[in-house]
Amino acid sequence: MCDETTWTALVEASWKLGDRLLFLTSPNLRGDDVAELQSGLGRLGFDCGRVDGILGPRTAQALEDFQRNCGLPHDGVCGPDTVRAIAIIRSQSGTGPGVQAVRERERLREGLGSLKDCRLVIGQFGGLSGLTRVLTRELRQRGAAVMALDEPDPVAQALAANHFGAHVYLGFEASAEPAAVAYFYRVPTFESIGGRALAEAMVERLHDVEGLTPTAAGMRLPVLRETRMPAVLFTVGPVRTATDATPALASAIFQALELWISRAS
Repeated sequence: MCDETTWTALVEASWKLGDRLLFLTSPNLRGDDVAELQSGLGRLGFDCGRVDGILGPRTAQALEDFQRNCGLPHDGVCGPDTVRAIAIIRSQSGTGPGVQAVRERERLREGLGSLKDCRLVIGQFGGLSGLTRVLTRELRQRGAAVMALDEPDPVAQALAANHFGAHVYLGFEASAEPAAVAYFYRVPTFESIGGRALAEAMVERLHDVEGLTPTAAGMRLPVLRETRMPAVLFTVGPVRTATDATPALASAIFQALELWISRAS
């Protein structure tokens, strides 16, 4: 069904860099052209934050900094001259992961300490409250600061996690079909290094849960796109199977979080 959400995603995907002027507006401009701009600036060392396709204040500041460094009018408007300058300089600078990817890798290398030092958000979108309650209780008993969310709107969950200043977001979504997929944020020009590492740690531990064949996959799902910290959305089903396996699932996911934190430390 092509509902409003699907149509919005199609419209965003239709834009290419140079199709329109890009500048800071309220609400923020969104689209694949914005993501292309962020990726280009990031690979040249101008920090836009995550490549999320949302032109917010951080991207606008990076755009102005680039224009100023190139001798262009630093008006924060990405028009033909700015697009041309980015293309020319990128062609002379090679390829790389971008400043945000390097920064995220460095934060993880510096370490997260232990569970007691972490703020975590555990969210669920219906049907898996038993699993999230068990996991939340276990994490709090180990000293972690945990925010539990049952808000059905993924963007609202992401905003709450950002406001909480979480070190990691872990969401759970029930599936009517057999599934066990740990999704992390990924677009063609960027992926969350921390999110991927956590998803892979979960898959590593979930192989021990009977009846599951877990996999990890990169996606730009709304809750992964809007969160500012490493984030994973775990889709599991059918609900009855997940409910019956709640103790084993909670134990495996808890172990994965500990493993991820220890590898980052």
